[in-house]
Amino acid sequence: MSTANEHAGQAALSICEALLLAMNDHKLLPEHEIMGILRDAAAAHEKVTGPPAATEDHRAVAKLINNIIAGGNSVR
Repeated sequence: MSTANEHAGQAALSICEALLLAMNDHKLLPEHEIMGILRDAAAAHEKVTGPPAATEDHRAVAKLINNIIAGGNSVR
């Protein structure tokens, strides 16, 4: 992944985290719904099939999301 793509990914992750936190803070979504969103996102990447080169990136994304869930991210 290029540096530009890495920065874009980090920015997207930060923006999504901020949105999820704001939704929870403003009582738009309860914590269990936010955790469900994260679990669904991880599951979508875990289910991808295809050539190893294509699935490897998806598995890494799923692992990252699962680590956020397990790590007690600030959403919790």
